[in-house]
Amino acid sequence: MFRPLTALFLLGCAAAAAADPADDVRCREIAFSMAAETRDSEAFVAFLHDDARFVGRTVRRGPEEIRTAWQAFFTDGGPMIKWRPRFVEVLEDGRLALTRGPYRVVSRNPDGEVTENWGTFNSVWEYSPEGGWRVVFDAGSPAAEPPDEATRALLDAEDDC
Repeated sequence: MFRPLTALFLLGCAAAAAADPADDVRCREIAFSMAAETRDSEAFVAFLHDDARFVGRTVRRGPEEIRTAWQAFFTDGGPMIKWRPRFVEVLEDGRLALTRGPYRVVSRNPDGEVTENWGTFNSVWEYSPEGGWRVVFDAGSPAAEPPDEATRALLDAEDDC
């Protein structure tokens, strides 16, 4: 009986050692987007570090200021946003990660026509044993040209997290 338990313990340790931090961050980024996609501001804010910064036309500091700035995305009838990471890089020490990829905002213009605006986001994630991966910095910029098919496919693909 001792040997099977020891073998299970060692398999568990090997699985933990083989866990891919980049995949963990990728799945956190997707879950972060899904919180916005489902208009769940509480879930969205839970992904933010207490000292988070969102940099755009201005700098938004802290979860509550960021939530207020993003309020339109949490309002029924407001614009819909979705993003997915194309790149995920984790530092060797496992404390910081960068995600980068496309985003799409779907809204209605003043004439009621559906419009799409595309861009690129960059998020910096920090890992702590108490809170897991949380966003410390985020910035986005509009796309210079319409998205290619690969970019559209990334946002339309089934999530595997």
